[in-house]
Amino acid sequence: MKRYIITGAGGHLGSTLLRMLKDRDVEVCALLLPQEKAAVQADNIRYVRGDVCRPDTLEDLFAGKTAEEVIVIHGAGIISISKHVTAPVYEVNVNGTKNMIDMSIKHHVDRFVYVGSVHAIPELPAGRKIEEAEEFSPDLVVGAYAKTKAEATQAVLDAVKDGLPAVVVQPSGIIGPYDKGNNHLVQMVRDYMQGRITVCVKGGYDFVDVRDVAQGCLLAAEKGRTGRCYILSGKYCTIRDLLSSVGKPYGKKPLPVIPLFLARLAAPINELIAKWRGKRPLYTAYSLYTLTSNSNFSNKRAMRELGYCTRPLEETIQDTAAWNRPSGEKPAQKEASRSKQSGNRAAWNKSSWNRPAGDRAAWNKSSWSKSAWSKSSGDRTAGSKSAWSKSSGNRTVGSKSAWSKSSGNRTVGSKSAWSKSSGNKSVIS
Repeated sequence: MKRYIITGAGGHLGSTLLRMLKDRDVEVCALLLPQEKAAVQADNIRYVRGDVCRPDTLEDLFAGKTAEEVIVIHGAGIISISKHVTAPVYEVNVNGTKNMIDMSIKHHVDRFVYVGSVHAIPELPAGRKIEEAEEFSPDLVVGAYAKTKAEATQAVLDAVKDGLPAVVVQPSGIIGPYDKGNNHLVQMVRDYMQGRITVCVKGGYDFVDVRDVAQGCLLAAEKGRTGRCYILSGKYCTIRDLLSSVGKPYGKKPLPVIPLFLARLAAPINELIAKWRGKRPLYTAYSLYTLTSNSNFSNKRAMRELGYCTRPLEETIQDTAAWNRPSGEKPAQKEASRSKQSGNRAAWNKSSWNRPAGDRAAWNKSSWSKSAWSKSSGDRTAGSKSAWSKSSGNRTVGSKSAWSKSSGNRTVGSKSAWSKSSGNKSVIS
């Protein structure tokens, strides 16, 4: 029997991986911080309380019955929108990864999948296709998150020379269901659904469904070539189009777009207000930079070698909105409502809510078959809430870190990492 060791299990991607594995004939050992709540419960999942920064707490991950094959998926990390690397970010993203490398070599794991980031890849001029890199350096990328992810990715590739059977996956901006706003991009969708966002900025990014990334991680464990990197990207979408797609089924009007220079002027004030309120800012100057950066990523290698594929972005957007809509709010179903009032059963049956149970073809056309129920285990348990440090200068929408690794899983347990001035939150990478 296979055993999967998952770090960052309380986050968006980590909990989605658990949903995919909970009904399989495998063992799962998942790492949570002491204060985190488990989002998924199953007989084959065992939770361990620990911290990637404390190697002594990681031994229990590898303890227990001897499995035929042990696969580590290391996704824990801190998202930061700061330009400069802070001690907590470095400790978790770089040293935490090195701790997991050492433990995996010590226990002779069969596969090590590192969840990196597209932001570790040096940016190319606008319009040029960005493919997998062979080497990584913090000197070639911008921002604390990108720099630490680049250094950690190189550490993983260097460990391959020492016998670690590792592959690297590099997702773009993760969105999708199973998160209630811990993922920064999902927070933006949630705030918009609740009427807290009245304008948006010009720019966009490459977004990918969390379920497709989770599947990509499992495919990389199974089919990935040791020492290779695989970009797990989706599709480019502007922020305005994304929010318009979110709001359209609910009768919301498209948001007006403000020039980027105005948003940049307001960014420092926005960060100060967020810090004063003890909350993370919705955006910063660095996150605005990423909205205009080149996000023309190629996932052809992952498609060719892993069998990686993605669902339509519109489906992902609607599932994200459905998971985060305010209580009691439902999409406008004019046709269904009219048919109910008129007694026209034929018209009513056109809606997704009244498909005959045995009519598989009809049922699969409904919005629910395309949602989390068809692509994952069907467990719609909400992710655990996470605390934020009072200074939130290290997480926001639009930064490469926030888009590619937004998640709710904190991996920092040490006092230094949770200092009130760090503004960091440990999440799945």
